[in-house]
Amino acid sequence: MCELFGASFSRETDIRDHLRKFYSHSVRHPHGWGLMRRSADGLTEIIREPVRATGSRINSQVVEETPPQTTALAHIRLATVGAVKHDNCHPFTGFDAVGRRWTMIHNGTIYSGRQLMSYLNTQSGDTDSERVFMYLMDKVRGSQRTGDLSPEQRFRLIEDLTAELSPRNKLNLIIFDGELLYVHKNMKSTLYAKQLPDGYIFSTQPLDSEEWEDLPLARVLAYKNGEKVMESSRSSSVFVPNLDYINAMAAMNI
Repeated sequence: MCELFGASFSRETDIRDHLRKFYSHSVRHPHGWGLMRRSADGLTEIIREPVRATGSRINSQVVEETPPQTTALAHIRLATVGAVKHDNCHPFTGFDAVGRRWTMIHNGTIYSGRQLMSYLNTQSGDTDSERVFMYLMDKVRGSQRTGDLSPEQRFRLIEDLTAELSPRNKLNLIIFDGELLYVHKNMKSTLYAKQLPDGYIFSTQPLDSEEWEDLPLARVLAYKNGEKVMESSRSSSVFVPNLDYINAMAAMNI
């Protein structure tokens, strides 16, 4: 599968040590890495490369040159759906109808998603994750016909999306809309949070031996400036691995 990393802070915070620890996991996730960060001039950057992070010529340089951040997303990929190429690396990013930038990373596989099939001929790569993102963006734009959405409306849209796509699918997501960071998991023990003095970091696997919270199943959590600001009720769509899934993961040494 893949691993996810996210961060939400109340002030600009050095995340380089967290990124080093996270990208060290790429030994088992060798098919690509990516990072969403703010550059030194304040612009959002998306950096992606279809190679193992620990074998990359530029990954360590990117990490070392990453300035303090208030929000960040990072991803390492183990290809299960889609070829090993740049267009299949996360994060995926795009703009909605009012110019807000959305960015998403995904850990999981979509086994059932007929509503995503229409994107097969228009997506840049060939992953199910990109199709999830394209569907999300169409849902957002479709909801903006009468104007911008409030933070609460955007939260409900993400809640509805995860409830719709979670049945029979593993749908661990971290999404950033430029204001709110949304976190969702629907498989047990596959996404954790650690509270720091100025906010939170999130990771598929704990990055150290300190205390991490196993995030609640099948709920959407929203964070802003290092604080949890919204939490959905629990949906019924928890992904429970069947024998075929377990055997496939074992074959890939996961």
